[in-house]
Amino acid sequence: MGRRSRKRTPQDGARGPVPPPAPAGGARPPRGAGAPPRAPTRRARLDELPRPPWHPVPLSELAILAGLVSLVVGWFGAEGGRRRTLLAFGIVLVGLGSLEVALREHLAGFRSHSALLAFAGALMLVAPVALATSMPRWLAAALLVGLFAGGFAGLRALFRRRSGGFGFRA
Repeated sequence: MGRRSRKRTPQDGARGPVPPPAPAGGARPPRGAGAPPRAPTRRARLDELPRPPWHPVPLSELAILAGLVSLVVGWFGAEGGRRRTLLAFGIVLVGLGSLEVALREHLAGFRSHSALLAFAGALMLVAPVALATSMPRWLAAALLVGLFAGGFAGLRALFRRRSGGFGFRA
């Protein structure tokens, strides 16, 4: 038997900390009532994952799955106008589901999605304006980069406030 597999005992014969006595009547204290709150760490824990308002139903995940199925059917099983419709529908569903999860995690300080959210916001503002006014591509690109930079800085600052001072969490 290796050294690591043996149970170690204290050298002085002490048994270590004694657990607190159980409350009378068999009632358990509420979860986390006696434990001090954990300090935020750079690594996000699953118990900190923010829940959506529709919690028992995995709506975002179902939207992403339906979008992926639509993309596969559109790519491999459809032709012509139906193919374009299914591909566009799949891209929209996957994008909306992913953005909802990213926004919820970012605003809760769980994980930083500053770049994704800044790019999505800038694209949602610039694309319709560029298409409606037929502005030159270089101007649309410059506007997109400027909006992305401003949005990224603002979203990064927001995440730092929400996460307890971290610039990012993995």
